[in-house]
Amino acid sequence: MLSSLSPSRSWSFQPEHWGQNALALVGNLCFTVFVFGVLLFTLIAATYQPEDPLFRPSTKITNFLESTTNATFRSDDSVVKTGEDFMASNQTAFDTFINITDIPIAIGNPSDCNGDIHKPIDCTDRNIFNLLMKASIEHFEDIHFYRFGKPVRGSNGSSCDMAWRFRPNHGKTAAFYKDYRRYVISRSGKCNYTVIGIGDYHSGVNARKRKKNQTEGFEKPAKHAAENNTSLPVVGEEVNDSLPVVESESSFSRGKYLIYSGGGDRCKSMTHYLWGFLCSLAEARYLNRTLVMDLSICLNSMYTSSHQDEEGKDFRFYFNFEHLKKTAPVLEKNQFWSDWEKWRTKDGLRLLLVEDFRVTPMKLAKRKDTVIMRKFGNVEPDNYWYRVCEGQTESVVQRPWHIVWKSNRIMAVATEIASKLNWDYDSVHIVRGEKAKDKELWPNLAADTSPEALLSSLKDKIEEGRHVYIATNEPDTSFFDPLKDKYSLHFLNEFKDLWGEKSEWYAETKKLNNGVPVELDGYMRAQIDTEIFLRGKKQIETFNDLTSDCKDGINTCRAST
Repeated sequence: MLSSLSPSRSWSFQPEHWGQNALALVGNLCFTVFVFGVLLFTLIAATYQPEDPLFRPSTKITNFLESTTNATFRSDDSVVKTGEDFMASNQTAFDTFINITDIPIAIGNPSDCNGDIHKPIDCTDRNIFNLLMKASIEHFEDIHFYRFGKPVRGSNGSSCDMAWRFRPNHGKTAAFYKDYRRYVISRSGKCNYTVIGIGDYHSGVNARKRKKNQTEGFEKPAKHAAENNTSLPVVGEEVNDSLPVVESESSFSRGKYLIYSGGGDRCKSMTHYLWGFLCSLAEARYLNRTLVMDLSICLNSMYTSSHQDEEGKDFRFYFNFEHLKKTAPVLEKNQFWSDWEKWRTKDGLRLLLVEDFRVTPMKLAKRKDTVIMRKFGNVEPDNYWYRVCEGQTESVVQRPWHIVWKSNRIMAVATEIASKLNWDYDSVHIVRGEKAKDKELWPNLAADTSPEALLSSLKDKIEEGRHVYIATNEPDTSFFDPLKDKYSLHFLNEFKDLWGEKSEWYAETKKLNNGVPVELDGYMRAQIDTEIFLRGKKQIETFNDLTSDCKDGINTCRAST
């Protein structure tokens, strides 16, 4: 009986076996930990999903793409912030704008005055120039002037066209805006000149194009010199976004190139697209290579009227390609492959194929191959472009946000709308749509954005009689008609002639699209609405100012901020 209960020889409680037993125990414990670790690693590897910037941005993208408030437009994933949004508004001092006291006092009469009031006006006369500058500063009270171009003859002998750069005096961004107006001038028999009319935005078409090496005209005091040395967006300039070309076979063969091919990034949100594209651009800059890029974008269904993903959208519809190609070496994909086929065999050009995103840019830095092609597979999310810039790469390779700006054409439409409102309006962003229908996540939103509630909320925020621009996803804008008793309301579609068949935007985008008309899609509309909203003197947000609901649903306000 006792012998049957005694310990076996493999596990003995006798003192002389304690050391052996301890070693066995430690061995078993280590083996158990190892097996558990393998199982845990396998589980994590099978279920790991890297943070998609569309839904859970990393710290860096959060700082760039979202503000610190629970705002709507300011942190809305539907509108991507780009480089110009992060330039400090005081990058050039606001005391550098031109005051009326900076304009010289006229000495004598204009040289063309001999008592003949019907003689054509000499727009190049310095005194006429001074007259037009003073008239502009006095007429446009809500903007600051930074440059005046030299006047040129207008449509007849009594008109002159003149261009100028400016900012709204309440502007919060670093961008400059360009306008060119037609001025109608009267002259009395005593040689008194008076500006009797100033045309609408961009009416002075003869002053639109600036000749090469021509100065802007106004001799600025020393305090105005800062603006000359800065690279800032200028909205309203003629756009040149033609494709860059390689000048010769020798320059092509001496070049070094980077290409990203395939992957699961197509047809994702614009935030996702830009996050991946900027990774490719960052790696190209790190490797000192030219990025070969695909200008064809697939627009996600959230932005399309068909509610389907739509291929064939041009990068230049949404982003400023002219600025990009000036600040980074890039080539268009189809043109590159055409040149490659012509010269690769003759010149012995080599291509390195990289199919694992875990091969870091640092490991490729010394490669001499003509082309490094990263080829991404079919398994998401391991085939997302931005995976290349994760991990240790993130601290070494920095995304060049500053070189990607919004399309100048889109910005020009927003600027013209603001100009039609004389830069003197308040703006309100009203979110309704599907969120207003979901009572579980947004229990108060529908009621808080009803016309009656809006009248009550806005009465202490916006002065009665003001021009108010409403940016909204409410399809029927007549819903807001009750507000017209208190305010002069404006909506995006009120200005649809700016992208209609007779507009510059229509003609230029049609040309980019190989003669096929381009629709102003949902993403473009959101871009324009956002830009107009941010130019308002007062800006009223839905989730900051109109409702106690949280932007991302119930109980998420703390997380949203």
